[in-house]
Amino acid sequence: MINPIKILFFSGILLLSACHQEKHTALPLLKVSENHRFLVDENGNPFFWLGDTGWLLFKKLNREEAGRYLEDRRQKGFNVIQVMVLHDIDHPINAYGDSAFVNRNVASPFETPGHDPQDEFAYDFWDHADYIIDLAGEKGLYMALVPVWGSNVKSGAITAQQASVFGAWLAKRYRDRKNIIWINGGDINGNDSTEVWKALGNAIRAHDPNHLITFHPRGRLQSSLWFHNEGWLDFNMIQSGHRRYDQDDTPLKYGEDNWRYVNDDYRLIPVKPTIDGEPSYEGIPQGLHDTLQPYWDSNDVRRYAYWSVFAGAFGITYGHNAVMQFHSVSDTDASYGPKMEWEPALDEPGAKQMKHLKTLMLSRSYPDRVPDSSLVSASQGERYDYLAATRGPDYALIYTYTGRKIEVTMGKIRGEKVRASWYNPRDGSWQETGVFDNKGSREFQPPGEVMNGNDWVLVLDSITP
Repeated sequence: MINPIKILFFSGILLLSACHQEKHTALPLLKVSENHRFLVDENGNPFFWLGDTGWLLFKKLNREEAGRYLEDRRQKGFNVIQVMVLHDIDHPINAYGDSAFVNRNVASPFETPGHDPQDEFAYDFWDHADYIIDLAGEKGLYMALVPVWGSNVKSGAITAQQASVFGAWLAKRYRDRKNIIWINGGDINGNDSTEVWKALGNAIRAHDPNHLITFHPRGRLQSSLWFHNEGWLDFNMIQSGHRRYDQDDTPLKYGEDNWRYVNDDYRLIPVKPTIDGEPSYEGIPQGLHDTLQPYWDSNDVRRYAYWSVFAGAFGITYGHNAVMQFHSVSDTDASYGPKMEWEPALDEPGAKQMKHLKTLMLSRSYPDRVPDSSLVSASQGERYDYLAATRGPDYALIYTYTGRKIEVTMGKIRGEKVRASWYNPRDGSWQETGVFDNKGSREFQPPGEVMNGNDWVLVLDSITP
């Protein structure tokens, strides 16, 4: 005789399983666009990456705190959260004190058998990570996961064989969740422990063919220097870093000109998308380590964002010093001199302003956008006077960080006439300027005084009969 209680029990299990699976598939998969310059979702819709660095999310926050953080970032327009799966193999624990591994060995993940990540008492390291990833998916957020931070590999604590086993295990665990992006590396040169990074990348790709993979390099470097031709690398990532022009000790000497890294990647063959995955954070010392130096602010993070996107990047990642490490006053190991706790820092000006860039870019045609310096008639300028220019067939955008006069070469977009407007990156407001003939050269003067942080975007839209 069939037991009706058992039928109800197993029906409930199936229903819970279906609901849990739906959480995994709520967001569309991301892929590279047909022209290999941008990202789109699996339905072909353009995806503008607006990332936030929540590096220590799995390590520092409990479930209630993680929910508050993710909801705040959702409301502010972010759609990608960059997170370290493993920050430090000497202390691989989460907010509940549960360890990720057995005996510091990444090839031996420590799992609690039978736990359900939706169980509020399941504080197993991996169940906790699952819970946060699924919660992010419900909120429309993709999780860009760094399997193991570079310093752990640099120390010699992880072999290529261990990395391969760990990569395969991670890929199998998360390949059915659509809101996953993989970030190999983690603040390290690709020529340091190269075989480990290749083993990790290849293992993830072999067991997870559907999710995008990139590599997070050390400051003032780009993944393309070492891995551009690797089969597992879908898009390049830059870390333009936290130093001023006069603090840059690298051979390139690009300093704060993060658009130059994008230019380098943009010219490479085969064509791959690129992004600045770590420009200077809001609220962090210039130069990173000396807390007596001035701190980067919202003006700076806007400048990095518009410069790199207009140079051809497919998005931008924002960061705040206190948020990326989820700093609290009780911390005894804070890095880089944060001046506030993480929750108040969520509302810093730069975090609120990043959405205006995403809104602007998605308001115009997307996959046919190209960088075009020829839009600027005179010199594009140097350092803070630099004018960044991009266009599609029917629009042109030129960004000035200082609000200086812009001399435009007209006729670069369609139409006998164009409508000119000023877009304010600080609040997303518009000021229409007028209608002009689309030929010759014309000067446009932004509103306000010429000064650092009085940034504007000149927007020209085609007027066609």
